[in-house]
Amino acid sequence: MPRKTDATRLRVPAFLCPLLATALLAAPLLAAAAPAAAPDFGPNVHVLSPTTPGLQQRVLDIYEAQQPNHFGPRRDAILLMPGSYENLRIPVGFFTQVLGLGAQPDDVHVVGDLRSTAMLDNDNATVNFWRGAENFSVTPTLGIGDNTMQWAVSQAIPFRRMHVRGNIRLNQKNGWASGGWFSDVLVDGQVRSATQQQWISRNSEWGSWTGSNWNMVFVGVPQAPAGEFPTPGQRYTRVDKTPLVREKPYLFVDKDGGYAVRVPALRRDSAGISWAQGTPAGKTLPISRLFIAKPGDTAAALNAQLAAGKHLLFTPGEYLLTQTLQIRRPGTVVLGIGFPTLRSDNGRPLVKTADVDGLTISGLFLDAGKQDSGVLMEVGEAGSSRRHKADPIVLHDVFFRIGGAAPGQVDTALRINAHDTLVDHTWIWRADHGQGVGWTSNPSAHGLVVNGEDVTVYGLFVEHFQKEQVVWRGDGGRVYFYQSEIPYDPPTQIEWSSATGRGFASYQVADSVTRHEAWGLGIYSVFLKPDVVLDRAIEVPAKPGVRLHDIITVCLVDKGSIEHVINDAGDAARCRGGSNTATLKDYPAK
Repeated sequence: MPRKTDATRLRVPAFLCPLLATALLAAPLLAAAAPAAAPDFGPNVHVLSPTTPGLQQRVLDIYEAQQPNHFGPRRDAILLMPGSYENLRIPVGFFTQVLGLGAQPDDVHVVGDLRSTAMLDNDNATVNFWRGAENFSVTPTLGIGDNTMQWAVSQAIPFRRMHVRGNIRLNQKNGWASGGWFSDVLVDGQVRSATQQQWISRNSEWGSWTGSNWNMVFVGVPQAPAGEFPTPGQRYTRVDKTPLVREKPYLFVDKDGGYAVRVPALRRDSAGISWAQGTPAGKTLPISRLFIAKPGDTAAALNAQLAAGKHLLFTPGEYLLTQTLQIRRPGTVVLGIGFPTLRSDNGRPLVKTADVDGLTISGLFLDAGKQDSGVLMEVGEAGSSRRHKADPIVLHDVFFRIGGAAPGQVDTALRINAHDTLVDHTWIWRADHGQGVGWTSNPSAHGLVVNGEDVTVYGLFVEHFQKEQVVWRGDGGRVYFYQSEIPYDPPTQIEWSSATGRGFASYQVADSVTRHEAWGLGIYSVFLKPDVVLDRAIEVPAKPGVRLHDIITVCLVDKGSIEHVINDAGDAARCRGGSNTATLKDYPAK
């Protein structure tokens, strides 16, 4: 969805005004002290409990700083100790992650509200990026009414391992939203997607779901809504079982008050939440086995910790790296909380991994620097040949940005060479607004390049790259949900043409591939220049083992068109002179 210019002033939502007034009249509040057992997480991690003095004001202070912080440097993680939080409102702004520290989601219970409020005018939440909530329960007694919480969000908004003891609405009033992600989520009541353009839900449960727009995907969801793509109002894609996944690691406090990270085990052919019968299978890492990284730590220091056998816990903030982070030991866990942001301005890739078993990389934000590093993250070396079916490399909530905060450039954001890799939610974004944005200001060719075999991605969001958004060269790839806006800003058709025609396909599977399957793909155009056309949204080889299901193209605003959905199949989506949407149920047709 085209996004308007960012608001320049914080607008305090109406539901917070009485609370802010009360807080301003109150006596000075004491700073809350972290529990004695808490490690030193640094100043950007806020460990709170139900008895923290000035609890509500502490939360509001973070929100007041972060709600307008679209491209600023501040990052925050709010950690909630086990207990019940009565009449607490938690508004969540940019670069803020709220995490429960219980062993189970219900160990932390917020009775009040958890809310994401639209950033732009007209209740528009299409720039509500980079915020999240994980591992606690919410009873929305102070929500928007009818025991309902509002989670008006767009991309890069991990909502994981949550229990909503009521209903949840995914937009604000009648405003647009462009999300989104659920995994391991239980909603006792109803999910109301309303104007959400698209959404993926994996291994989640609820009482009911209402709403559909362009592309709603449900994987391993027992109560997925009935309806059949591409019927308007029923554009639902259902996959009964999640073939293979490892849930994201989470920080928690054990019964003795010690901090640890739980690393869930692999789940095969699963449906529903992982925690219905208690703590799921997996391993626990005491906090002593992790190096707690803070802004200012050098890449050399971090690599030394990794080489010594430590796992890494990145705390919120910005990390300017002068060397590549090398993750080489099997089974290493790298977990970020509060959107820790890695950046390099000397042309070095930010993260590279070896071709080894069992790596887990979760919660990192990778920002392109001034010099082209070729790639921001590379999983496995070029030519990787080992198989990892029993213990794959897994990426959760890894986010990439090229431009927006400052000029940046890179050829490819994420390259996956290692076979059997799992990716569980990623947004790979060449910025379309902000600072350092333009055809020559934040150049980047590709978002994702996959060379490995049998790579699986759940929740793939890739936008605005100048050539193919996704290039898939490895056999056996599977994608469950794809959302992509092609670039807004090609200056002319001549400058944006490929060997196969006008423009570059958003999703391209190489001719050498014999097996590939994808479910629920939405590709949209928002051309700013007249007379720019994309001939094919998707290009794949015509082979029996290459199959795609439930695909939609949409032409937005008033310029240009997408002429075909896959290869030369499918109708045109035209902003003028025809329908602005086109769909295919299956390719090849059944």
